[in-house]
Amino acid sequence: MNTCNKLQAVLFDVDGTLADTEQDGHRLAFNAAFHDFGLSWNWDIDLYGKLLQITGGKERIRHYMEQYAPATLERSDLPEWIGSLHKAKTKYFESLMETGHIPLRPGVARLIQELHQEKVKLAIATTTTMENVMALLKSTLGEASIEWFAVIGAGDIVPKKKPAPDIYHWVLNQLKLSPHQCIAIEDSENGLKSAMAANLATLVTVSGYTRLQNFNGAVAVLSDLGEPFRPFTHISGDTLGKQWVDYQLLNKIIEDALYH
Repeated sequence: MNTCNKLQAVLFDVDGTLADTEQDGHRLAFNAAFHDFGLSWNWDIDLYGKLLQITGGKERIRHYMEQYAPATLERSDLPEWIGSLHKAKTKYFESLMETGHIPLRPGVARLIQELHQEKVKLAIATTTTMENVMALLKSTLGEASIEWFAVIGAGDIVPKKKPAPDIYHWVLNQLKLSPHQCIAIEDSENGLKSAMAANLATLVTVSGYTRLQNFNGAVAVLSDLGEPFRPFTHISGDTLGKQWVDYQLLNKIIEDALYH
């Protein structure tokens, strides 16, 4: 088979995929920012799970205001105020990462290092901010790891967020690759919809908040990427009998997809 048909790039989501950032990361950072702004809002674990249906932090704040605090929408400086609140939240989140409170999920560091060695391009396609991405990579993989990623698509770089495919289209365009040469790794239904709408084969590793979502269309659904000493739990899809996700498995998924 021509090597141009083999796996050329892996596109990673961030929140819930690289690290389980939501429940004990973003949620706590939002609440700390609310306190700083003199707000009585508190996003508990269950409420935050519902709010995660809205992608993007600023969008999530606005949705919460519309549903639970409509009087606050009357501010004349609403977009700027939401932006400031979100900026304060981002600083808290970065602090959590810098102090090592948010580790990478099982298999993530191993797979990224293996793909880097195999000269497979690495990319990120996320709705979280560039600051959050940089802080996570630095705190978990080290400063040099940022250079391993050929493209980082983050934050407001495209107007429509997941489940729209815009961020994946943008990343693929920057990579100058076709979807059939790449695979996406996601953890949520919205992320899967986004990647599939960009014609990407998509592997799902479920996170705490997404476990019960609909992942029809994913090439495989797993508990995580697995480790040789701690295999993943297989939920659905074909993993060729493997017990952890590696370059060989991802490459075979791409090859199989070309024949179907």
